[in-house]
Amino acid sequence: MVQANSGRKRRSRPAAGLPAITSALIVDAACTLTAETGVEDWTLRQLAAVLNAYPAVIYHHVGDREAVVAEVLERVVAQVHVPSDDLAWRAWFAELLTDMRRVLRRYPGVARRLAVHGPTVPSALAIIDQGVSKLRAGGFGDHSVLVYNHLLTQVCLFIAHQDDRDAAAEVRLRSSEVFSSYRDRADLPGLAEMGRLVHEIGQQPDGASRYFDEFFTFTLERALDGVAPLST
Repeated sequence: MVQANSGRKRRSRPAAGLPAITSALIVDAACTLTAETGVEDWTLRQLAAVLNAYPAVIYHHVGDREAVVAEVLERVVAQVHVPSDDLAWRAWFAELLTDMRRVLRRYPGVARRLAVHGPTVPSALAIIDQGVSKLRAGGFGDHSVLVYNHLLTQVCLFIAHQDDRDAAAEVRLRSSEVFSSYRDRADLPGLAEMGRLVHEIGQQPDGASRYFDEFFTFTLERALDGVAPLST
């Protein structure tokens, strides 16, 4: 029996008004999905649907999901501004890590990837080389790699914490209500102080954003305070 569509050809992408699939187009779409849902929360099938293509096309141009994620990480990390080499080590890292938070917060889950698995994409390797070299020049000697890893991990985990918090709005709300309920407890002064802060944050439309900006600055400064050159 002859099928009804026998002899009919599938329309090409240009004929259908669609752009040709390229590796860059695939990574563009993957970056968009990452910004919308987080790097761990999309599948190749979903990515293919966005592109109006088959998953096999993605494998052909880029590879499996981890290969696509690696390209997303490269694209994201490449957006981080690398400070001028003229800066002293502390100012250099303060500028780098502050801008890193700005970039990574746009792509949920990337910071956790970098903290847990380590960055191996080309743009990250360049940052590592400059960062470790900056620390060695600043007098950290053989501790330079440890100090670099400490600073980058602290910041990436801070960002991951904020990402996770944003993804669990209901849990966050319940926790805020619990802490706020203790704000007038004179018998628990420490808990009451925490409760007043949480309550105050919740009363302001941008309270959480402002709090995390201040908390990040505090965390970064204390991380930098906690390391000292072996020599000056």
